[in-house]
Amino acid sequence: MRNRFDTVNIVFNALGSVLMVLGAFLLFPLVVVLLFDNNGLWATNVLAFLIPSIMTFFLGLALRAIFRSGSMNNYGAMLTCSLGWLGFSAVGALPFVIGVNATYLDGFFEAMSGFTTTGITMFTGLDSMPKCILFWRSMTQWIGGLGILTFFLTVTYRGSSAHRLFGAESHKIEMERPVPGLSHTLKILWGIYAAFTLLIVISLFSVGMPLFDSVCHSFTALSTGGFSPYDTSIDYYRTAGFSNYIWMEYILIIGMLVGGTNFLVHYRVLRGNIRSLFDNIEMKYWWTLIGIFVILILAERFLKIGFIGVIQAGSGGLMRGIEENFRYVIFQVVSILTTTGFGTRDIGGAFFGHLARQLFLVMMVIGGCVGSTGGGIKVFRISVLMKLIQREIFRLRTPARTVSTIIVDKKPVETNEVYRISGLFFAWILLLVIGGVITAMLSNIDSYSAFSGMFSALGNIGPCYIPTSTMANLHPLIKIIYIFGMLAGRLEILPVLLIFSRKVWLS
Repeated sequence: MRNRFDTVNIVFNALGSVLMVLGAFLLFPLVVVLLFDNNGLWATNVLAFLIPSIMTFFLGLALRAIFRSGSMNNYGAMLTCSLGWLGFSAVGALPFVIGVNATYLDGFFEAMSGFTTTGITMFTGLDSMPKCILFWRSMTQWIGGLGILTFFLTVTYRGSSAHRLFGAESHKIEMERPVPGLSHTLKILWGIYAAFTLLIVISLFSVGMPLFDSVCHSFTALSTGGFSPYDTSIDYYRTAGFSNYIWMEYILIIGMLVGGTNFLVHYRVLRGNIRSLFDNIEMKYWWTLIGIFVILILAERFLKIGFIGVIQAGSGGLMRGIEENFRYVIFQVVSILTTTGFGTRDIGGAFFGHLARQLFLVMMVIGGCVGSTGGGIKVFRISVLMKLIQREIFRLRTPARTVSTIIVDKKPVETNEVYRISGLFFAWILLLVIGGVITAMLSNIDSYSAFSGMFSALGNIGPCYIPTSTMANLHPLIKIIYIFGMLAGRLEILPVLLIFSRKVWLS
């Protein structure tokens, strides 16, 4: 029979192990300090990571010594998941506090934005920041891309509890695994993830992007996080006069698409099944949505500026103008739909019209594919909701006793799964309303922009219609709401809400 405090013991013992792994992660930026940071702040840069690393490692040891280990139930796994992400962010904030004198709330916000691969930033002046801090920002997103606990389980944890922890972090939809066995599955996923990361680094470096920038952008493109070492994001390379900036943008488009696509699809493609890119409902919706959004925004753009504007945009050449407009549009559509958040044009600026701005909000809600690093509701769920609407229309035309089932990819979707998707969608709408109302109430931001902030946080997307300079000066309660939104969006609400359940803690 379980003791009433077994859940507390098991959860905090597991958290101890998770924090020890974080302590090791915090040492990696020290390599960057040695190689790149010659700004006279060497000691500060070292201490910004060494102090949190030592502190976190010994805190983890203490938790493992104080609390007993044991077999974890589903509730315990969800609590470990939520507290693990909170713990990573709480400690991950310290380098920002020590290294660049950020307030702890802003540092916590930045770390949470990183680990959840959201990409909203509290910081300006990135171009002159220590490279170790910029590397840490990118690294938090790379770690969070496939999930903090999935990496932790890959390198350390075993046993039946591992399956529950994996399920807690990726509980969103029952997914087929590439191979039998959790350990093999995780190694394959992280192997594919690491290989794609290296490939993007090599590709960016080969077209002239500096090595440090290539690593940072590879981390944040594949993780669909969107942090960049520059305030102007990817547009930096155009304005700074890099000759191959166009190639860089196309490489990053591909990198973001890879991150936003189901990694099980990547596994099948790498094994020779190219048809996996098109043979299920989610992938069909995925390519269709990208195509529709690009066409609609390009149509609005061309109607707005006309052919003369297209020619002028292309430095006098029609084909150059068409290519340039197409590249800007597809870059931003892919960036928003995959929830990456890189930018070559400001989504709230003059380049994009009113239709584009509305569609960007829609993309923030939809997000990437199931089993990807992207956020949002997920394309698969949108397809199920569309099937649900079709079923309800069908039932209006048939006798009441007719049994109708939602079929996706020739398989019936369980009723409980439909309920869960519908409930999650409603919870999203509710949180969007709460976040938008609080933002409007505690700031001077217009209502449209106020809602976009919570769209960005909950969708783990980053860009919104609130300028970065304004974001940094928001009321502390708004920042806390966005922090909650980022975590709820990444873990899909339920595990986060369980933290506040007394019964779960005593189960």
